[in-house]
Amino acid sequence: MNVSNGDNHQYQQEVRKVAALLRAHEGPVVVLSHENPDGDALGSLLGLTRALRGLGKTVIAPMDVPRYLRFLPAPGETSGPLTAWPEGALAVVVDVDNNDPGRVAGADLRQFGGEVVNLDHHGTNQRRATAGVVDPSLPAAVMIVADVLNELGVTWTEQLATPLMLGLITDTGSFRFDSVTPQTFVCAAQLLERGARLGWINDQMGQQPRAYYLLLREVLDTMEFLRGGRVVMARVDEAMLTRAGASWEDVENYVGMLRNSEGADLAVMIKDFGERIKLSLRSRGGVSAQNVAVALGGGGHVSASGASLSEPYPAVRHRLDEAIGAELARVDDPARDMAGHP
Repeated sequence: MNVSNGDNHQYQQEVRKVAALLRAHEGPVVVLSHENPDGDALGSLLGLTRALRGLGKTVIAPMDVPRYLRFLPAPGETSGPLTAWPEGALAVVVDVDNNDPGRVAGADLRQFGGEVVNLDHHGTNQRRATAGVVDPSLPAAVMIVADVLNELGVTWTEQLATPLMLGLITDTGSFRFDSVTPQTFVCAAQLLERGARLGWINDQMGQQPRAYYLLLREVLDTMEFLRGGRVVMARVDEAMLTRAGASWEDVENYVGMLRNSEGADLAVMIKDFGERIKLSLRSRGGVSAQNVAVALGGGGHVSASGASLSEPYPAVRHRLDEAIGAELARVDDPARDMAGHP
C-alpha cells in the first residue's frame, strides 16, 4: 500500500507517469526546491536524490541548506547554484510550483527548455509541468515523494526514510497541525518501519546556537499584540542581527513561537531587509494565513504562508494591516464570505 491517497485513481496515474519519466530518463536529473528551504523541501530533495542515485542516475541537487538542517545531508550531496543547465537534463521541482521561478532556488527555470517534473502540495500550484503530482490535501510533499519511490520499486533504507520523516514532522508541526490526517500517521509508521530516525531528528532540530537566544531577546522587545490579542507580530532587522551576532537563518523558527501565544489566531514574523520585506505567517482555527499572504502577492498553505515585498516597512505595514483586517472580517462575518467577498 502506498503511504498516501491509495484509493485516488487520478493521483495514482500521476504517480505512475512521474515514475515512468524518471525511470526512462537517461541524462542528468536536476532536483530543485524553494528558496529558504525548510524540512519538507530538504527532506523531499534528499529522499528523491538518494533514491535516484541508487538507481544509477546522475543527479544534481543545488540547495543552500540552512544551518539548522545541515545535520542531515552528507558532504557533497547538495551543491551550489547551477550557472548553466547540463545537456539533456530533466528538472524535478519539489515542494514548490515550477511556474514560480522567483521562488525556485538553485537554477533558473526560465532558462530551461526541457521536461519538468513537479511534486508539490500547495493549493496555489498552477499544475503546468510535463508530469507532476500536486495534492493540497497532503500536509507534506514528502508523502508524494514516498509514493513515487514506491512506484519506482526502490529498496527502502534508513537513508531514504529519515529525510522523508524530517519533512513529515516539520510540515505537520510534529503532528500537531489540523492538516494531519489518519494517512499521515500511516506514512509515519511506514517510515519508522523502514528505519527513519525520529528521535535523532527531533534532538538535532531542538539544538540552537547562542546567537539564537541573544537575537530572540531583541525580537521579543518588538512583539505587538493586536486586535485584542488575535494577532501577534514581531520584526527583525539587520541591526538586531549585528548586535546579537546572529544571521537570518536564526529567525526561521520564531514565527512558530509567536503562534503559541494564547488567544492568537495569526502570527506574523517580519524580516526587514530595508527596501525589501519578507513575511512569515502562521494561523489557527478559521483564520487563513494563505489569504493574508495572497493579498500581499505571496502564497502557501492555509495555516502557514509567506510573502516577499519590494517596499520599505512602513508601506508594507499599512498593506499588511489591511490584509489582516480583511481576513478577520471574513472570519467574523460568514455571510460576507458566502457572498464572495475577500
